[in-house]
Amino acid sequence: MDVQQLLAQARDTITVKRVFGDPIDKDGVTVIPVAKVMGGAGGGRAPENGGSGSGGGFGVVAAPAGVFVIKGDAVIWQPALDLNRVILGGQLVAIALLLLIRAIVNARANGDHR
Repeated sequence: MDVQQLLAQARDTITVKRVFGDPIDKDGVTVIPVAKVMGGAGGGRAPENGGSGSGGGFGVVAAPAGVFVIKGDAVIWQPALDLNRVILGGQLVAIALLLLIRAIVNARANGDHR
């Protein structure tokens, strides 16, 4: 595949359709899903003296961001909950708490009453 074809394909892949999904209508309420989309593409050719060939690549990363809820004249943004971040944050707080408790227990065991 030619590098220019690869870049054109990457450009076609990273479109607004990747960000805003198809609207969903139900009982007078319209929901429009939204995603965070990041992408990039690149390519190159071998140096002119002694080399030949070319290469390239592209990547796309998408994650849910939330939804727009439209009911009558009101538009409400509902962000998506990233459960992985919530779990990671809870684990970090738990580790910090355990380290603090250990430090307090060790201090009391060594007779360091401050």
